[in-house]
Amino acid sequence: MKLFRIRGGVHPDYRKERTRENPIIALPMPRILCLPLKQHVGAAAKAVVTSGKRVKKGELLARASGAVSAPIHAPTSGYVVDIVDQTAPHPSGLPQKTIMLRSDGKDEWGELPAGIADPFTADPGEIDARVAAAGIVGLGGAAFPSAVKLGLRVGKTLDTLILNGAECEPYLTCDDRIMQEHAEEVVDGARIMAHALGLKRLIIAIETNKPQALDKIRAAAAPFAGVVVVGMPVRYPMGSERHLVKALTGLETPAGKLTADVGVVVHNVGTARAVHQAVRFGRPLISRVITVSGGALSEGRNIEVPLGTLVSDVVAFCGGFKNGTIPHRLISGGPMMGYPLPALDVPVIKGTGGILALTREEINEQTAGPCIRCGTCVTVCPCGLVPMEMAAFIRHDKLEAATKAGIRDCVSCGSCSYICPSHIPLVQYFNYAKGRLNALDRDQRKQERLRTLVEARMARIERQAQAKREAAARARVAKPPVVATNDAPAGDMKVSA
Repeated sequence: MKLFRIRGGVHPDYRKERTRENPIIALPMPRILCLPLKQHVGAAAKAVVTSGKRVKKGELLARASGAVSAPIHAPTSGYVVDIVDQTAPHPSGLPQKTIMLRSDGKDEWGELPAGIADPFTADPGEIDARVAAAGIVGLGGAAFPSAVKLGLRVGKTLDTLILNGAECEPYLTCDDRIMQEHAEEVVDGARIMAHALGLKRLIIAIETNKPQALDKIRAAAAPFAGVVVVGMPVRYPMGSERHLVKALTGLETPAGKLTADVGVVVHNVGTARAVHQAVRFGRPLISRVITVSGGALSEGRNIEVPLGTLVSDVVAFCGGFKNGTIPHRLISGGPMMGYPLPALDVPVIKGTGGILALTREEINEQTAGPCIRCGTCVTVCPCGLVPMEMAAFIRHDKLEAATKAGIRDCVSCGSCSYICPSHIPLVQYFNYAKGRLNALDRDQRKQERLRTLVEARMARIERQAQAKREAAARARVAKPPVVATNDAPAGDMKVSA
């Protein structure tokens, strides 16, 4: 299959050898699980349980609360301790509503919906409903509700499903191990999603630094016509959705648009496995595979972790930190696009792809110097932007100018920060600016909504007043006029002489 050139990119030290050969192992069930109601893009789920309730494994704890939302299920059987504000696994460290579940040690399954024996004869809407009910979101890190993506067949002209097995982030090998150990499930889930989207063309893209995964997936896909497995060049950020589409199809996604607007939908290999389990066996998403690595850890591993497990429990399972030291930085996800965790007492959620405990030497932090206008950041930017120019605008709080320069098109891959000889934290500038712009957009939408409500209220008051005026006018017309008469009593009449 012909591959197309993508611009930019870098070749970081991948350091995947630390966990590449480590098979997936299951984490023993923790005593306490902390399940935030928002583990996905969109509206937070709404709790349907209360303190003291006993639940079984797979039982619904919180239902989706909007068109873009996802339900939460119990990873094990036990008792709901409380629903409290708990520190979120987010750099802000702000609290969010969290269901605290205490395991009863029985790990007893609740009643699950029957699996669909032959998904390829099922109505696509039935597949969508099953995926939505299972709470499946994108497991590549974006955590976008998968059923919403499957629904893109309505209103979009689609022709290709791409399964993303690139896993270009350094350190992370969980997708690699999933493809090696569960290749049949991955391929089956991908074919089910292609059926739901009404597509005959399915491409599974894997970087060539994962030869065992390529072999396993090719063997699993061999019996099925229309499934193409492609080895991709090893270059970061090849796993970016837009750049993967460009490399495989030659199509460039316009700014502000979705890949679906050029006919392509992209899902992650872990998501495909979750879809297989939900559709075939009725199992909701209650655990995920993560990579735990970094120089500060005693042992790196790939672990199947129940959702809601505290990071401290995961670290302890890996032997703790070397010599009992605290890592210089604790990161959720990969080192390029991941984010720092505020503490160890935050939970693993659906979007957690890895936990990295990095030493000072691994981070290689240095004091930022002045920009030397070398243009290297421009050369490596996969989006064709001018990072140094955007950063200058942001430093001077010129967000409108940064927007015109393309800040919204930045995918925050971190290539520019990685390569900058002056060690300028460019991607931090861009993330700050995008956060500010999103906040301003929310404020503007709120003001527009408020203005709409005020205008609607004034219009309603005016309609009511007009209705009262019209009713009064009709009443005046309907009331007969009063006519004066001379029918006074005879005794009251006066006669003049």
